[in-house]
Amino acid sequence: MFFNLDNTNKDSFMNTSLEITPLIGWHKSAGANLADFGGFNMPLWYETGVKNEHLAVLKSAGIFDTSHMACINVIGNDSFELINYCFTRNINTLKKGCCIYGAFLNTNGHCIDDAIVYKFSDDFFMICVNAGMGATIAHHLDANKASLDVCIEDLTKKVGKMDIQGINSARILSKVLQNPDIVFNKMPYFSFKGNFDESALGESMVKLLDGTPVLLSRSGYTGEFGFEIFINPDAIVKLWEDILIAGEEFKIIACGLGSRDSLRAGACLPLSHQDIGNWKFLNHPWDFALPYTEDKKSFTKKFIGADSLLSGSNDQFIYPFVGDSLRKVSTGNNTHAIDKNDDIIGKVLTCATDMGISWYKGNIVSINSKNLPRDLKIKGISCGFVIVSTKLEPGMTLTLKEGKRSINATIVTDIRPDRTARKKLNNFI
Repeated sequence: MFFNLDNTNKDSFMNTSLEITPLIGWHKSAGANLADFGGFNMPLWYETGVKNEHLAVLKSAGIFDTSHMACINVIGNDSFELINYCFTRNINTLKKGCCIYGAFLNTNGHCIDDAIVYKFSDDFFMICVNAGMGATIAHHLDANKASLDVCIEDLTKKVGKMDIQGINSARILSKVLQNPDIVFNKMPYFSFKGNFDESALGESMVKLLDGTPVLLSRSGYTGEFGFEIFINPDAIVKLWEDILIAGEEFKIIACGLGSRDSLRAGACLPLSHQDIGNWKFLNHPWDFALPYTEDKKSFTKKFIGADSLLSGSNDQFIYPFVGDSLRKVSTGNNTHAIDKNDDIIGKVLTCATDMGISWYKGNIVSINSKNLPRDLKIKGISCGFVIVSTKLEPGMTLTLKEGKRSINATIVTDIRPDRTARKKLNNFI
């Protein structure tokens, strides 16, 4: 799934060949700027603009249409064995009602797609993948199941999905859920409750006020506190509108993929097929997605691509960076990463502007950082990822050059401080 605001097809409004989500009518009526994203006609931003949408999530709450993403059910006595072999993370300790991030690799150790695996039971898992990747990952699983007792079901177009992100997310959802106190009791980061398909598991413990069942996952793609919501596609428009009404007092707004991109960049989250892709799934900020042994010389399990990752050398390294201002450069082969010796050592994978951060006394602060001077204006900083041919250390500087345009960048281990995603839920009730 590719995302580059500079390269998206902004003429896709009239492109009838693109896939659509159930919310397309609402997006059009709200004046969304639509574009081709992963083969779907999706909103980049609304009349509020990317900056205001980005800041709304950091200050209060925003909602995102994510129905372009795909889900796959893996059911059967051997479902664990199949997923554990195909998926990079070791799911041996994954508990019922929890989910985990990782990737599916080919035999070369290259990323087919990243994903989140949800465990309903020992023999029932759901996998959420990126736009247009449902059939690909379903086929990948099927090709590797051999004689295993497992049923693989591609749920593309059978699931509606939306995300609510920001510190007021739970307060807003409390107005549209039955028994919110029970739902939000003991719900840590990367856990989930309920199910959108009651025929699969019986009655869902998470329901809307009208009785509609949903799967509520405490996760997201912004780095901030919030939830991902899975629901029958026929019911998502009503839920979307109900949440906007419920969140009026919190000034919730609809957000497009532009702010989703800038938020995830500032949170050091990768975009599949852009920041991870057709190269070895190594030497990047997301090494936690691999089942390393303690000495990081081998893995705790066998999985597709493991042998390739462990064999030979890999001279490609991915690092997060921050610029010295709002200024950005384009991504791709025409933008060079240049070291202090004026040598070209790589290229830019992602470059966005996190509008909620600024430099202050040599450190990055965010609008959620405590004890900031009242007169400090948070102006935003460009940030993203570079892929280079040499190992770099935090604090090292690069020049990112696109033709006559260039920006100064510093290699970092993290970008936006004081993110809220991992904080205890009771802080937000």
